[in-house]
Amino acid sequence: MLATMVTALLVLQGAKAPGVEGLAWMAGTWTGEKDGVQMEEVWTDARGGALLGLHRDVKGGRMVSWEFLRIEATPDGVAYFASPRSAPPTPFRLVESADKRAVFENKAHDFPQRILYWIDAAGALHARIEGPQDGKAVSEEWVWTRAR
Repeated sequence: MLATMVTALLVLQGAKAPGVEGLAWMAGTWTGEKDGVQMEEVWTDARGGALLGLHRDVKGGRMVSWEFLRIEATPDGVAYFASPRSAPPTPFRLVESADKRAVFENKAHDFPQRILYWIDAAGALHARIEGPQDGKAVSEEWVWTRAR
């Protein structure tokens, strides 16, 4: 109901609903380290109506994890597609978009059900996943600084 009211208000005011271009702040190469794991997340610009991303983790000189990512407009709105270790992509709809903050959600997915990205006051990119696991609310967060 609230989402419908907000959309109607945006239409009445002549504003556009948030699009892929509104997530351009994610573009760049982001790096960090946590528990001996070197992390890298790379996002292209929004050219062509999509941001393409990849994530990799390296420990002891070996890649231990990777994920292919995509954010694009769909008939149902903007969606984030996650494909960990080349698995078929799982869509998460954009449910919140503010200045340098985005929240994607897929309540039908086992874990995670929410993916959040934001840039803090120091300019670091954060990513957080949330959802139920074994009957408990679980989350994990990563922080990266801009490498390029």
